[in-house]
Amino acid sequence: MDAIIYFIITIAILVFVHEFGHFAAAKLSKMRVDAFAIGFGYRLFGYNKLTGFTWGNLPKDFDGEGNTDYRLCVLPLGGYVKIAGMVDESLDTKFADTPPKPYEFRAATTPKKVFVITAGVLMNLLLAVLIFWGANFFYGKQQSKTTSVGYITPGSPADSAGFMMDDKILAINNQPVKYWEDVRTAIFVTNLGKNLNFKIARDGETTSLYVPRKLVPKDEMNGFFLAPAGLKPLITDVLQGSRADSAGLKPNDVLLVLDDIELSSIPQTIEIISASVEDPVKVTLMRNLDTLTVYATPNKEGKIGVALGGYSYLGETERITYNVFQAFTLGVSDIWKTTALTFVMLKNVITGNIEFGQAFGGPIKIAQFAARSADSGFMNFLMFLAMLSLSLAIINILPFPVLDGGHLVIILIEGVLKRELPVKTKMIIQNAGFFVLMALMAFIIYNDIINL
Repeated sequence: MDAIIYFIITIAILVFVHEFGHFAAAKLSKMRVDAFAIGFGYRLFGYNKLTGFTWGNLPKDFDGEGNTDYRLCVLPLGGYVKIAGMVDESLDTKFADTPPKPYEFRAATTPKKVFVITAGVLMNLLLAVLIFWGANFFYGKQQSKTTSVGYITPGSPADSAGFMMDDKILAINNQPVKYWEDVRTAIFVTNLGKNLNFKIARDGETTSLYVPRKLVPKDEMNGFFLAPAGLKPLITDVLQGSRADSAGLKPNDVLLVLDDIELSSIPQTIEIISASVEDPVKVTLMRNLDTLTVYATPNKEGKIGVALGGYSYLGETERITYNVFQAFTLGVSDIWKTTALTFVMLKNVITGNIEFGQAFGGPIKIAQFAARSADSGFMNFLMFLAMLSLSLAIINILPFPVLDGGHLVIILIEGVLKRELPVKTKMIIQNAGFFVLMALMAFIIYNDIINL
């Protein structure tokens, strides 16, 4: 339920911002806007000055006479602004048999048409810049001040790649790393789809470690590829009446040491507890800022009744702060880097280096990430919103029929030809693009479901 709620909130914000861009630009260009819709399909309810607030669809022959109908529709997967005299998602061509009217899209100059059609993308881009700017200014960047590797689970991909605990990563593919965030970005973002060459310091010597991409997990949804030193298992739940409950363990306790063995990962923790059937285990933990020691005895199944669902980083951190101008410059830089990486990812999908399902996500994946980011804090949710807004801007400006980029190509062609393309031709292009887009959306949703 949380995922559904956050999905609706996320989509509503992004769609509103995007469509408001088109709406405002059309109004500024003196064009008539017949409808401003959040969602597609059946009109649940809406408001316009002629009819007031009404439920359900309006009559097919309804003419708002220049009064915009603000509506909420049944499918929360997008939205649209219906501008008079434009072939769009509504596929309405009633205007085709009449001469262009001054308030119609088709009667506007090419610069005005370009302004209106790109305004949605510009608004999504502006939202992303503002969030990045605000995040950099008000929060700065909290960095984990280590590049040393923590516990390596025997038989894990990292173990197979040749990593050892306490390896200090100096560079990845010749790019130096200073913080653990640099390490993760280099592995899962900057070098996505590429083989990796790690420069590491081990036992006082510098060496190289070549890691084929096939050894690197697609993401870290189900556990870390490499965990930093200073990472500790976190108790997320304690079974009532269990041995952990009797020992005094509580949710949000951070496990530090078990039987004098320093902890670094959940698999390591489970291994130690499972090996101590019916023998008391000395548990050193941190609760708030206090360090406590308790004894818990695993049952015959080697369990004490706790859920380990996360980690707490207790290593040294560094918060980097920025002034207003530095924050803005960094925000624009973040946007540029993310945009460049998006196109690199698209290239890797086309060339087959990255699976389609790894690069793209539909409603289910968006809902999962929205809920997860919201649970980890308001700032994380805002950053997720910024990334999604930027992605929406990039995808929408691609020169594909139905998308804003497709409309832009037609507008530019008409501008060069100095005449409007036949409405029938535009309809064929729109229908073909709509069919392909729906098929792609169905595939993405299917991919989301099979990867649940």
